Amino acid sequence: MSRGRLTQRDRQRIAAGLAEGRSYAEIARRLDRPTSTISREVGRNGGPGGYRPEQAHRATERRSRRGTPALRFAAGPPDGERYELGDEVIEMAVRMGLPKMMARVLIGLWLSEDGRLTAAELTRRLQVSPASVSMAVGYLLQQGLIGRERDPRRRRDIYTVDDNSWYQSLVTSSRQTIEAAELAKAAGEAFGLDTPVGRRLAKGGAFLERVGLDTLESAQRWRDLLS
Repeated sequence: MSRGRLTQRDRQRIAAGLAEGRSYAEIARRLDRPTSTISREVGRNGGPGGYRPEQAHRATERRSRRGTPALRFAAGPPDGERYELGDEVIEMAVRMGLPKMMARVLIGLWLSEDGRLTAAELTRRLQVSPASVSMAVGYLLQQGLIGRERDPRRRRDIYTVDDNSWYQSLVTSSRQTIEAAELAKAAGEAFGLDTPVGRRLAKGGAFLERVGLDTLESAQRWRDLLS
């Protein structure tokens, strides 16, 4: 299977395949690439209807020149695909709502050998300032997305992710949703349930509450998958 980053010729062939109405899987077979590589490439460059090979190639070059270092993988795909995959995972986390620096720190931890890094190690790996890492880990700890352990010998904190981090982050998010629901319902009552604003807030609060409680229940039900 071909390795390394997509070339301009590859992108032209992707555009031709899309124009012919071919699926991502068909295009991937023609280029001897994983289907996921094609779907990521098209998804981040305008989608099936707006994909332009020249623009996509220039955008990739700009991302490379911005100097965002490729994350070091413990193992996995070859160098070219590692860069693309690390970049794509960070972009996905940003689309899901994480600020860019928080996403880089979180993904840096997930892709480390044992999911354990100090602030100094994160600073070196990501080539950013200690202040940026400090701000990011503070946010991620608050959201329940990472853990923290103390190394008493060296008097330093070690930031961690493990299988249970998925559960903890989901529980934290669900509880925040339920808190927002309570606030919305209280505001609805304050405005009066017989007013348009009050009814709108009350309905939104009821919806958020149900979603938050359902998510908590689901997290508990499927937690054994992380064991």
